[in-house]
Amino acid sequence: MAEILIPRPAATVLTLREGRNGYEILMLRRNLNSDFVGGAYVFPGGGVDPADASDVAQQLSVGMTDASCSARLKIDEGGLAYYVACLRELFEEGGILIACDDQGHEVDVADRPLVDRLNRERTFVNDGSLRFVELLQREGLYLDLRNIAYLAHWVTPVGPPRRYDTRFFVTFSPVGQVAGHDDIETVASRWIRPVDALAMHARGELEMILPTIRNIEIVARFDTAQEVLDYANGLVDIPRIEPRIVDRDGSVVILVPGDEGYDET
Repeated sequence: MAEILIPRPAATVLTLREGRNGYEILMLRRNLNSDFVGGAYVFPGGGVDPADASDVAQQLSVGMTDASCSARLKIDEGGLAYYVACLRELFEEGGILIACDDQGHEVDVADRPLVDRLNRERTFVNDGSLRFVELLQREGLYLDLRNIAYLAHWVTPVGPPRRYDTRFFVTFSPVGQVAGHDDIETVASRWIRPVDALAMHARGELEMILPTIRNIEIVARFDTAQEVLDYANGLVDIPRIEPRIVDRDGSVVILVPGDEGYDET
């Protein structure tokens, strides 16, 4: 019998900004050579690293504590690491840093020397020569968790070569910051309205995987980014969704809780 892989803890974030014709979400295209959903458009995210759960990460986070994060995720401890991980991945893959100084002021995008340093340091973080928390310490910055909300919980089904136990979050993109893919794990980036992303996917123009589609469907019914954040903050019980892959008459079918036959697989 094949070994069933234990899902790795992971976090991803729907980053929102107000646009001319409605709010938009940041989507990144995975490298086509990736062995996990290569070529698909996803939200910035990835596995939770040990440094995300470090004492330093806790000291450099404002707005929430490990206790409050863990309570929100309904786990005993270690919840802050998921919040840190999604913001770290947002910076690494998307180039957006949600941080503030010791007075609570956002990163000053008018400070060109600071922005230039952050762009250089992003390269070092991505190549592993600089840890994300070390960057924050160097610049005297703190991760800003005041406007981030927990949205969903999905687990990769049994079968794929990699499995993730992923928490989905939503947050606002700081005004003035410019997003950009890293040209390593992600090869394209775009801001797009949720309804447009769904329409493009239906036409075969935007490849997405099931959790991405379902979460876009959830937020697409709202008119503003603030409504999305308010919705997520108002959620009480967030279910753990683990799809199941089944063979039906020679065709691969993905079932989620509530689908006919899900409990029989």
